Amino acid sequence: MAFDGTVIANIVYDMKRLLIGGRIYKIYQPETDELLLVIKNQKETHRLLLSASASLPLVYFTSENKANPMTAPNFCMLLRKHISNGRITDITQPGLERIVEISVEHLNEMGDLCHKKLIVEIMGKHSNIIFVDDKQMIIDSIKHISNNISSVREVLPGRDYSYPPQQDKIAIYDMTPQWLENVLLTKPLPLQRAIYGSLSGISPLMAGEICYRAGLDGGDAAASVGPQDAMRLYGELIRLKTWLSDGTFAPNIIYQGKEPVEFSSFPLEGHADKESISYDTISEVLEHYYAEKEVVTRIRQKSTDLRKVVSNALERTSKKYDLQSRQLKDTDKKDKYKIYGELLHTYGYDVKPGQKELKCINYYDGNEITIPLDPQLTSLENAKKYFDRYNKLKRTYQALITLVEETGQELAHLESISNSLEIARDENDLSMIKDELMEYGYMKRHFTGKKKQKVKSKPFHYISSDGFHMYVGKNNFQNEDLTFKFANGKDMWFHAKKMAGSHVIVKLETADELPDRTYEEAARLAAYYSKGKNAPKVEIDYTERRNLKKPPQAKPGFVIYHTNYSMNIEPDISGIQEI
Repeated sequence: MAFDGTVIANIVYDMKRLLIGGRIYKIYQPETDELLLVIKNQKETHRLLLSASASLPLVYFTSENKANPMTAPNFCMLLRKHISNGRITDITQPGLERIVEISVEHLNEMGDLCHKKLIVEIMGKHSNIIFVDDKQMIIDSIKHISNNISSVREVLPGRDYSYPPQQDKIAIYDMTPQWLENVLLTKPLPLQRAIYGSLSGISPLMAGEICYRAGLDGGDAAASVGPQDAMRLYGELIRLKTWLSDGTFAPNIIYQGKEPVEFSSFPLEGHADKESISYDTISEVLEHYYAEKEVVTRIRQKSTDLRKVVSNALERTSKKYDLQSRQLKDTDKKDKYKIYGELLHTYGYDVKPGQKELKCINYYDGNEITIPLDPQLTSLENAKKYFDRYNKLKRTYQALITLVEETGQELAHLESISNSLEIARDENDLSMIKDELMEYGYMKRHFTGKKKQKVKSKPFHYISSDGFHMYVGKNNFQNEDLTFKFANGKDMWFHAKKMAGSHVIVKLETADELPDRTYEEAARLAAYYSKGKNAPKVEIDYTERRNLKKPPQAKPGFVIYHTNYSMNIEPDISGIQEI
């Protein structure tokens, strides 16, 4: 994600279109570092949010009202005094900097026309909202920056306002072919870094997109770009400059599955492999993006404890499985010791006292074999020693073969729970996973004296392009219910081969057979909701529900089947409609 100069240019474009000539009707300060301006223009009301939050500074139009403190903060009262009912005369963005200047004219107490500016600086933890007069003197700011905080620039009432340091960057509007050749392409940096390190307001995301459109690798050295490549690069930069100047914006959000991963004011051709959703305005993009991102973040935060429990159990079980597997492999020697003992019984009469080895014919394969001997023991005693080793390894093998199988099943169970955590969307999903962890002893169950009602969450529900309903289990309990309670015998079942993942059920309803396209879409769902989500392709097994059986004492969601088909498919669910 990149709230860079190109996105701000898009916001400024919308602000000019909607706000110039409008009057500031109300001013609120819902947070210590946030303003909400209500502006009326041509019988329409607009709410503009200005945030100087260190973690998420933003400027955008919002449709929501925020709760406000009972007593307005001093900065809010100052703005109400000066610019309440003021008329917005201009909105500008210097260069392509992450700065928005809102020019306001108003009448003072004497009835004289005055001009002020509200300047919003979007610069991470250094973000600020600064109120200046017509002589660029700071009247006040939402954050006071003294010399003790920053030796570069003070932001205090009575000081002259100056722009933040440029850091040797230029605006894309000032770019020339000579600058590209003599400055940008001489930097000892990868090309992508050289672009966003030389042009103000260009983020790494946009720099990468420029490289992609020019057919260049952003990781290559800037100095390695040849004349022809430089011409293509300059052409793409000019194209971006033209789009910015003409206001040719196309706000969009890029999704990886259901999770928003990027947003931009221009089409991102470098992310053509992901789903892109377009919006009418950049403000809609920001509202949707951060609202959806917040849901994902909140669920991740709430699942932190569960993730830690599963991670620790996975690590512990993996170590146990590896140790048991190594010990089991060591028991492969048992048959060799048995043969040594039998051959010593057969050929032992040839062994002389003090002999260290015996060479004889192995009557099992007809080849000569060398048997090491303990010179202190007789041939019968050596034979007994080998039989003792054989019997000990045999007992170890019989014990370990069961333990390794049980530990392997436990590991697969934990990996399935881990996958459930990855696809959980709400607290009900997490609650079901927590119940499973407590049921199988990975977490302690706390008794409160009251009988706790079991929480139910619904599986994902999709509809194929051919109109067939497809259901995806979010966790093992849901997988169990979908497969053995919800599905009918002729319904189709899909699952990633030999890896943790969701059960996918396709209801046939009255149809006798699924179309090929529905088979592929169901397989894509099974691939996406599995541990192979990030692989180029995933092998998917599919069969009729009636071919599945649950082994005795098996964990929830675990099945066996012997009649199935398979296909390799990309884990991409873009274009599949979710209900």
